[in-house]
Amino acid sequence: MKEFVRGLRKGLPIAVGYLSVSFTFGVKATNGGIPAWIAVLMSFTNLTSAGQFAGATLMIAQASYLELAVATFVINIRYLLMSLALSQKLKKETKLLQRMAVGFGITDEIFAVASTEPTEISAHYMYGLISLPIAGWTMGTLLGALASHIMPEALSSAMELGLYAMFIAIIVPPARKNWAIALVILMAVAAVCVMRITPILNQISTGFQVILAAVLAAAIGALVKPVKE
Repeated sequence: MKEFVRGLRKGLPIAVGYLSVSFTFGVKATNGGIPAWIAVLMSFTNLTSAGQFAGATLMIAQASYLELAVATFVINIRYLLMSLALSQKLKKETKLLQRMAVGFGITDEIFAVASTEPTEISAHYMYGLISLPIAGWTMGTLLGALASHIMPEALSSAMELGLYAMFIAIIVPPARKNWAIALVILMAVAAVCVMRITPILNQISTGFQVILAAVLAAAIGALVKPVKE
């Protein structure tokens, strides 16, 4: 219970941040013709901002099931890397079903918070860490769906900046403490920029660009300054 409560405390700021982003998703999905209950179900079962926005856009455009599956898979494939990395940080006695439950709740922000823990983490800590963000993401979608007919479009677009603000708030503090982390961040950003402006490479989907940039920057960072056990 102590570990669960500690996870809840760490997850509270993420949940608050998710409220605004998922509120925007609820507004856009419902305004596009998606029933409110489906939008809420999407948030409760997916927990992915970019994937849900892309999925909702394809649903509104009446795309095929294959297009929807491929697009969301490519956008969300980074969670495979995050789950693999985080599985090494879980305590050895963590059972398979517990790992699967933890994997369901992995998001960019949750992964960032969990990976910065100085020691091994327990499944109960992760349960606490993911509980409030899941609730915040789902509740925000519900509120956005209900307010879809009264929310101004300008305000809805402005709220999307909340997602980027969360990313910046997560990476800046550790980057200020460790130059190697700052270097990896800068290299990843540079790699994505290069791929965006380079012929042929700019044909790669955004999801794969992010994955390639992250793997390349992390590999160089591991070679330059490996983490001691």
